[in-house]
Amino acid sequence: MKTIFKHIKGDRAIWAIVAVLAILSFMPVYSASTNLVYVVGNGSTTGHLIKHIVLLLMGFGILYGVHKIPYRYFSGGSVLMLPIVLLLLIVTIAQGTTIGGANASRWIRIPFVGVGFQTSTLAGLVVLVYVARYLAKNKEKKIVFKESLLQLWLPVGLILILILPANFSTTAIIFSMVIMLTFIGGYPLKYIANILGIGVVALGLFILVIKAFPDAMPNRLATWESRIDGFFNSENQPENYQVEKAKIAIATGGPFGKGAGKSVQKNFLPQSSSDFIYAIIVEEYGMMGALLVIFMYFLLLFRIIIAAKKATTIFATLLVIGVGLPIIFQAIINMAVAVNLFPVTGQTLPLISSGGTSIWMTCFALGMVLSVSASKNDTEESILDDNPLDILHETI
Repeated sequence: MKTIFKHIKGDRAIWAIVAVLAILSFMPVYSASTNLVYVVGNGSTTGHLIKHIVLLLMGFGILYGVHKIPYRYFSGGSVLMLPIVLLLLIVTIAQGTTIGGANASRWIRIPFVGVGFQTSTLAGLVVLVYVARYLAKNKEKKIVFKESLLQLWLPVGLILILILPANFSTTAIIFSMVIMLTFIGGYPLKYIANILGIGVVALGLFILVIKAFPDAMPNRLATWESRIDGFFNSENQPENYQVEKAKIAIATGGPFGKGAGKSVQKNFLPQSSSDFIYAIIVEEYGMMGALLVIFMYFLLLFRIIIAAKKATTIFATLLVIGVGLPIIFQAIINMAVAVNLFPVTGQTLPLISSGGTSIWMTCFALGMVLSVSASKNDTEESILDDNPLDILHETI
C-alpha cells in the first residue's frame, strides 16, 4: 500500500472519492443493464458490468497519467487542441454514429476499439482550459472587447456552434461554465452582458433557421420544445415517459430501498444505466443511498474548492474551477432530472453512469485538478510564456 501511495500525488481525498464513486457504480450499472439485455437484446448483464469496470480502469489510467503531467502544459496544450477539437466536431457532424439510439451526430467510433466517443465532451474540456489560459494571461492587462472577441470568443463560439445542433444541453452547460469562469477571472461585467446578449440573439437566429429549414435537423427542435413544454406544462399534457418511470422508481424506494438488483422500473426506464441511473439507485437503496451519492459529490466539490484556494498561480486556480465545477454541475443536473426538478437533458452521472466518454473525460478533468494540487512552486510567467510548439516537442 505504501508503494502505491508513493506514486500518486495531489489531494488524496479526491483519489478516495473517485474510487468510492467507481465502486458505488458497480451494482447499479449491473442491475440497470438488464434493460439493455432483456428489452433491447444487447449482450448480457455480466458483459455490461465487465465493460463498465474496464472503462473505469481505463479512466483510472487516464487519471494517473494526467496527474503526472505538470499542469503548466495544459495551458499551451489547449491552444494546440483547439483546431483538433474543431476538426473532430466537424467530422462528428458529417459522419456521426448512432449509439444505442442516440442522436447520430453526437458520436464517432474509435477505430479498432469499437467504442463510441462523444466529441463534445472533449471540446468542452479544451474550451474551459483555453478560457482559463486567456483570463490568467490578461489578468493584469486592460481587456479590449474587440480584441477579446477574436482571441477568446471566436474559438469558444465556433465550438459551441458545432456542438449545438446535436446537443443543446451540453452547449448550454459549456456556455454557462465559460460565463462563470470569465466572471470569476475578472472579465469586465459589461462585456459579459454583451456576450450574453449575443448568445441569446445567436440562439434565436439558430431556432429561426431550423424552423425555416426543418429537414436540415429533423426532430431536434421538436424534441427541445417537447421537453421544455412538458416540464413547465405537465398538468396540461401527458408526462414524459422517462420522467414518469423515474418518479415511480424514486417514490417506491422508501428510506432504505428494495435492495440491490431488485429494481422494477429498470425494465421500463430507457437509459436506466446512464441518464437515469440515479432513479435506479434511489429505488434499490432508498433515501440513504440517494443521500450517500449526494454527499460524495458535495465532498468532491469541497476538495475542488480547497485545491483552487491552495493553487499558487491564477491559471492554476482558474483551471481547477474551470474543469472541476462542471463535474459537480453535471451531477446536479442529472439528479435534478431524475427527480423532475429539471427538464430531460441527457447528461450522465459522473463516474457512476455507464459510458466511456463520460468516465474518461471526468477522469481527465480530475487528473488536471490533481496535477494542480500536486504542484508547489510554479510561477505565472513560466506557465503562460510556454510556447505550445515547445510543449508538443517536449511531449514527443
